[in-house]
This record gives sequence, structure tokens and C-alpha cells, in this order.
Amino acid sequence: MVCALGAAVCFGTATVLQAVAAREAAAAGDGGGDAALLLRALRQWRYIAGLALDGLGFLLQIAALRSVPIYTVGAALAASLAVTAVVAARLLRVRLSGLEWAAVGVVCAGLAMLGLASGTEGDEQGPHWLPYAMVAAAVGVLLLGAVGGRLTGRTRALLLGLGAGLGFGVVEVSVRLIDSLRPADLFTDPAAYALLIGGGAAFLLLTSALQRGSVTTATAGMVIGETVGPAAVGVVWLGDRTREGLAWLAVLGFTVAVAGALLLARFGEAPAAEGAPRPDEA
Repeated sequence: MVCALGAAVCFGTATVLQAVAAREAAAAGDGGGDAALLLRALRQWRYIAGLALDGLGFLLQIAALRSVPIYTVGAALAASLAVTAVVAARLLRVRLSGLEWAAVGVVCAGLAMLGLASGTEGDEQGPHWLPYAMVAAAVGVLLLGAVGGRLTGRTRALLLGLGAGLGFGVVEVSVRLIDSLRPADLFTDPAAYALLIGGGAAFLLLTSALQRGSVTTATAGMVIGETVGPAAVGVVWLGDRTREGLAWLAVLGFTVAVAGALLLARFGEAPAAEGAPRPDEA
């Protein structure tokens, strides 16, 4: 659970650091397109620190997935939106509404309930077809992205965001299905391919959704996609359980944490400075 919360802190803080660096890079340059902006951002120590935090967060996420149920890790990762909101309020002077501050408290309460109720990681490997199903799901995410890219408006953002969440969910499940980290074993393990395809597809879809759609809508779809499905797989096929008699508390904590994250969905992209228009308001 500590690793899961640590991953959420890393991802949430990295978002704000990269936002600050991007603002400074934009102010220091004279255009040149996205590639030039990225090169200027890479000269900012905050952007490099954000990338380092993303890397550390991914390692903590893997450690958490190998130690606690998937439903706990998924809810904790969704809680990174609460971290982004709090850090943005401090560093970027983004004003949080009373409802958003309440949502931060709701997320914390949900995670506390999950921490009390969560059992250990399930010790079941699932049916033999599950790794191949994850590969099929990862390919399905790519197809969903192709369909969503042809749509417009909030429907496009929601579908791409949901697809991104499903891709991240494939990564969560695949981490649990990988038995050996030996290169020879990974080369023949379908779960490893599912992880690579699902992760790559998720980043592509989320980037597309945030570039040309509503940040709030895309992030809400992503939160739902990366929490509900993987949690169900963990419980049904991988043996994830709760502490004795506390299943109700785990369900309540999961629901509360995800609901609070949805209320903070506008922080799914690096937040703008106070008074600047958000992408979904442009």
C-alpha cells in the first residue's frame, strides 16, 4: 500500500513539475512547434525531475501490483489527481473550489478504507487463456483508438480516454501475470507483449484525447477504464481478496476513492496557471 501511495504521489507531483517547466519553456521561446517546445522543456530541471518521478512512480506501481490487490493499486493511482490538485494549488496558484477540496478529502477517506480492508495479493495465476486475452484486449485498445479518432467533441474525448484507461488496465493485469523477468522467458510470455502494446496504446490514446478534446471528459473515462475492469479481473481470476469480513469496506473505499478522483478529473492534464483557459474551455 505504501508503494501504491508513493506511485500516486510521484505521478501527481510530476504532472505539476512538468506543467511549470512547460510554461517556462513556452515563455522563453519564439514558437517553433511542439518539438521545439519539448526541447526547451528538456532544458528545465523541473521537467527532468518530473520525468524521473514518472520513472520512480512506475517502479513503485510494479512493486505495489506484486504485493497488494489490483483494486487497491488502481484506486491509489486514480488518487494521483488529488496529489496534482493539491500541489498545483501550492506551486501554480490554481484555485480549488470548495467541492474540489472536499473531493481531495473524499479520495483520502476512500484510500484509508481500502488500506484497512485490503488483503494480500492473490496467489492464483488465472486461466491459461488470460495472458492471450490481455494481448487481444491491448489490440482492441488500438482499434478503439482508431474508431475514436474519427469522432468529434466530448464523445471522442470520452472514448479515447476510456480506451487509454483500458490500456493502463491491461498493464496492471499483465504485471501480475508475468512469472519470470529472465529475458528468455519474457520473449515467450504473451503477458509481456500485452504490457508493451497496452501501455503504448494507452499513452497514444490519452495524448490524442488531451490534445483535441475535453481534459475533464477524457480523464473521467480513463479513471473508469483503469480501475473497474482490472479490479474485476483481480477478484474473479487472480485471487484478490479482502481481510476477513471487510469486503464491504473495500467496496465502499474503492467506490469513494474513484468517485473523488472523477470530481478532480480536470487535473488529468498539467494544470494551467490561475486565470488561464483550460483546454476543455477553449
